[in-house]
Amino acid sequence: MINTRKRREQIIEQLCRQGAVRVEALSALFNVSTVTIRNDLRFLEKSGCAIRGYGGARLNKQFVFDRPLEDKGRINRDVKTAIACAAAALVNDGDTIILDSGSTTSLMTGPLQEKRGLVVMTNALNIAYELAGKDHIELMVIGGSVHGQSWSLSGPVAEQHIRQYRFDKLFLGVDGLDLASGITTPHQGEAQLNRAMCDVSREIIAVADASKFGRTSFCMIREVGQIHRLITDSGISDHYLRALRDLGVEVIIADR
Repeated sequence: MINTRKRREQIIEQLCRQGAVRVEALSALFNVSTVTIRNDLRFLEKSGCAIRGYGGARLNKQFVFDRPLEDKGRINRDVKTAIACAAAALVNDGDTIILDSGSTTSLMTGPLQEKRGLVVMTNALNIAYELAGKDHIELMVIGGSVHGQSWSLSGPVAEQHIRQYRFDKLFLGVDGLDLASGITTPHQGEAQLNRAMCDVSREIIAVADASKFGRTSFCMIREVGQIHRLITDSGISDHYLRALRDLGVEVIIADR
């Protein structure tokens, strides 16, 4: 027997691998009643990651699941590179900035090395590695616990650390962006740190390719209208473009 949280995590893993699960099969696998499994599937449906049906449930493909950073980096790489270059162009010499972890923000490290007098704080080990020892960049790395999937640091120590400072710009990686649900991420610790990043930054700039629109996950970082700029690609729908601009968000299309 395993606890409820672990059982539900394993059910999510099966959903991701197989696309669907059956109540009877899960009941036998975990040696629990079908009532217990139905409660699990009801919980997962309320969380947004599953859609229940007769005798089981299927994966909600619009839900954002945690994935390794190297997998994310292979998706839409050309588009992400264009977004990263457009984001780096917003950085002025002498700026103090935060680079959040993520496959798009990590691509900003190259063009940022052309800037002068930057102070860069990051919670991403891969970004820190790329910027360490570079001329004209003062690098600060947030302390905390490492989240292996994203090579990022988070936790109470990280939040306390970042709240000691004030920054000109935050470049926020986005897992899901939905007009109703806001900007979300699968990892609770990262969401809490991202909220602290927003609190200490004068300007919040989200970077997201158009595949992220309409997707949601467990933990909200910010309502969409609370960011200042969004850098994305031409795949953004007219509906999202109009809605974001109506909310006062400046939308920059990077690949036009």
